[in-house]
Amino acid sequence: MKIPVSLMAAVFLAGCGSNPPVPDWQMNAQSAVERFTDAYLTGNTRVEQADYARARAALASTGQVDQVLRAELIRCATRVASLVFEDCAGFDQLAQDASPADRAYSAYLAGRATAADAALLPAQHRAAASATTDAAASAAVQAIADPLSKLVASSVLLRAGRASPQTLSDAVDAASSQGWRRPLLAWLGVQAMRAQQAGDVAEAQRLQRRIDLVTDKKPSP
Repeated sequence: MKIPVSLMAAVFLAGCGSNPPVPDWQMNAQSAVERFTDAYLTGNTRVEQADYARARAALASTGQVDQVLRAELIRCATRVASLVFEDCAGFDQLAQDASPADRAYSAYLAGRATAADAALLPAQHRAAASATTDAAASAAVQAIADPLSKLVASSVLLRAGRASPQTLSDAVDAASSQGWRRPLLAWLGVQAMRAQQAGDVAEAQRLQRRIDLVTDKKPSP
């Protein structure tokens, strides 16, 4: 699992090239962040919790709040990508020491980013966050290449009531391509609900069969 560099650059880019050897905490933290991210998205809560604790301990050992905050934001991003909209408690506890950019990303994840926040977001989110029409926002999200970033941006649109059917389809494809069971089930569930609301029984049934496949639920005889 590759974490977008824009979120963790300040944490992990030191020690490259001709710089001194990378300290153990840095390697341990990067590995643990990648593992807890992948574990949550694939639905392994126990592993996610253990690796999150390892990552936070490694980052906290430096006494540098910005590094812990970015790990907390990544953890919160996995929830948003999976349509779990809850407070980002780990970030909120340290928010008074957050940089403007980290505060902007936190606001974006919470669905309350302002126009000023949009300019401070990671590059892949700026166009969608600053779009003034639903069509422009959908197009901006569709252009995002990183799967996790695409899912996060799609979730922000959905939360704002701006997600198009194409947005949902692209989110399903992004989660499916990575084998991320948790967000895949969430987005398939949204598609199935919309099909039911539209009275498209055949499509709702097709989506339910796909959900059953992901959950390994045996079809009724």
